[in-house]
Amino acid sequence: MNERCVLGLIMTGAFVVLMLALAITSSWLGVWQLQRLGQKEALVAVVDQRLNAAPIPVPAVGQWSSLDLTELNFRLVSLTGAFRYNQTVTVFTSLSSARGAASDPGYWVVTPFVLVDGGTVFVNRGFVPEALHEAVITNAESDTVQIIITGLLRPGERAGFMTPAPDISNRVEWVRDPVRLADIVDPGLAPFAPFYVDLRAGAPGELLQDGETVIEFPNNHLGYAYTWFGLAIVDVVMLGFWLVRQRMGARG
Repeated sequence: MNERCVLGLIMTGAFVVLMLALAITSSWLGVWQLQRLGQKEALVAVVDQRLNAAPIPVPAVGQWSSLDLTELNFRLVSLTGAFRYNQTVTVFTSLSSARGAASDPGYWVVTPFVLVDGGTVFVNRGFVPEALHEAVITNAESDTVQIIITGLLRPGERAGFMTPAPDISNRVEWVRDPVRLADIVDPGLAPFAPFYVDLRAGAPGELLQDGETVIEFPNNHLGYAYTWFGLAIVDVVMLGFWLVRQRMGARG
């Protein structure tokens, strides 16, 4: 067997190995996407169950350091205490798919809620358009009577490396992060919960426009699985055609 034949066999073997490796990798990725599909469907089912469950008491301050916020995410909780309206902070946002009438650039209105049993929870009272920002801040009352509210418990958002520093003079934040929010309000309200609460939807047309919690989980895993399995099939078919042509060429 001459050197040219040996080189041809090596190249043929390398191509076959490459195509089989691509097919196996694509198949593995397809299986992985099916596993992710099952996980996502299980998550959606759990969240639906939490949204339809009766409210539970908000975790007490003594539990805050050991909470599993993933297990509590989207749980409906009840809180007893009083708002500190004069400590309200606004968080810039833009509603693209609002349930209420107001949308586009505006602010989440986040107010500390002092629990009757101690500790403070930041409560997202709803959305206001950008034009109403100053009125929300300047017309805030100093205090209010004790009330009971319900809302969805949410883990705090985390700032990215591009997130601007808070505008403390105008009481504007960019993320609903309890740690950052605590730096803007009266430190005498500490300790602060490591989560915040979104109020549920009130009467339509009211401002503050609450009930705008985004509850959606993009689920394209089945489509991705089909794509990967399709690529695996294409790899095998292409390899088969190539081998047939190589064999026919060798006979010729």
